[in-house]
Amino acid sequence: MSVFAPNPDAVSRDMLKALGLADAGGLFAGIPESIRLNRLLNLPAGKTEADTLDEIGAMANRNAVFKTVFRGAGAYRHHIPSVVKRIASKEEFVTAYTPYQAELSQGLLQCIFEFQTMICELTGMDASNASVYDGAVAAAEAAAMCAEKNRTKIVVSETAHPHAIETMRAYGAASGMNVAVAPRKGGVTDISSLRQIADADTACIYIQQPNFFGQLEDAKKIGEAARELGVKFVMGVNPIALAVLAPPGECGADIAVGEGQPLGIPMSFGGPYLGFMAATSAMMRKLPGRIVGETVDGEGRRAFVLTLQAREQHIRREKASSNICSNQALCAMTAAVYMAAMGPDGIKEAAMQSRAKAHYLAQELTKIPGFELKFGGEFFHEFVTAAPPDSCEMFDRLEANGILGGLPIEDGILWCATEMNSKEDIDRMVKILKEVNPNETAV
Repeated sequence: MSVFAPNPDAVSRDMLKALGLADAGGLFAGIPESIRLNRLLNLPAGKTEADTLDEIGAMANRNAVFKTVFRGAGAYRHHIPSVVKRIASKEEFVTAYTPYQAELSQGLLQCIFEFQTMICELTGMDASNASVYDGAVAAAEAAAMCAEKNRTKIVVSETAHPHAIETMRAYGAASGMNVAVAPRKGGVTDISSLRQIADADTACIYIQQPNFFGQLEDAKKIGEAARELGVKFVMGVNPIALAVLAPPGECGADIAVGEGQPLGIPMSFGGPYLGFMAATSAMMRKLPGRIVGETVDGEGRRAFVLTLQAREQHIRREKASSNICSNQALCAMTAAVYMAAMGPDGIKEAAMQSRAKAHYLAQELTKIPGFELKFGGEFFHEFVTAAPPDSCEMFDRLEANGILGGLPIEDGILWCATEMNSKEDIDRMVKILKEVNPNETAV
């Protein structure tokens, strides 16, 4: 909790005198009278520190914290080794802000460099930046990287995360990019429609793998289509799934982006998270934000520097590829610690368990009438079922038992399972769902 300690009156008077003002009202002289709030706010009286803590604690206790979660949709509950928080909470990492004087920030720069290296290994790409704000921003920044003077159309699959699509539209409204949505068919991208929508004005095609519905896209085929159409190919990816799926580099992607939250960052009521971005060598110089490179100092010792400064703080604004001037350094460092602690085998095990448990969950759910799978394709750790008529009662019953069920969406219910969901958790939830309507029998 932050504490606000106001200045004593004497100090305030001295500050106003130094500014040449008679009273605090003079600070707002530049605000037109017509838009000023010329009345006193009905604010409650101040409270003691103890009373404030009690009130904030009561507010926090209203949050429902579920220990059993079957919901994903972009934020996922994975096991985080204890060492991750232990290292990430060290004072020298928590307090480090940003490496403006790179020669004085070698430790922080090395952390970022290690993060970039691991992201390249995961994605199969040539270069990575130091992260951006979140996965949706990473998707929009990637689209902006591809846009050119005569190519301003961005074709995004309808199966991508809604947040990514909306963020692209927001970028487009400000920069002149035209976002066209390619329809889906059977829970995946309709490639034939995508080919028809992409034209000479198209800068890039964006898909998500696995997509928002949990389905696996034919990424290699879409990559081939992008090459035939002469447009850039951007893939949004789940970093845990990359341990078992073909990486973007093998699918012909020019840019790979994603949300880094699964890499050791708790769900935390929605953030802060980090967006990762990686690209081929040909696209490397258009990567936004910070990029840390490795070099040697004057004595031949290993050293790290900020390089390829393609952002508005370092070059003329009109030539900058982005106005992002910071990165999620602590979140990126946390992700690097997680990846180092888990190692390739550990991340692969998390991916394999997530897939196996999601398929077991789907198998057991579909034994209950009304929970048929909406799509028949392959999926990783999320899938969509139909929503039975008594969905409201179902979710209420689950919440009463400390279980956060799937996410209601237009198509039904989006379910998720990770390595954190035990067989006992799944069986318990399925039993509760069957009890909601005991007269129904499986077919």
